[in-house]
Amino acid sequence: MALTEPAFTIPEALLLAGTRVALGVGIGLLISERLTRDQRKGAGLALLAVGVVSTIPIVAGLLAKPPVPERVDAT
Repeated sequence: MALTEPAFTIPEALLLAGTRVALGVGIGLLISERLTRDQRKGAGLALLAVGVVSTIPIVAGLLAKPPVPERVDAT
């Protein structure tokens, strides 16, 4: 079985992971009890929006990338 090249780069993977973190923290703030209700709602919705809005172009860019051709070993 041949190894294939990754479909996306490490910086792209980190950017995607960062948006997932913002999304998760936003959801966590929405359900937490440590802040006042208004603070929690404002911060949670802002992070949730950042996570969702920033994920859309990243995923669209990754899906639009052409597939990586297989490497042919010269043996």
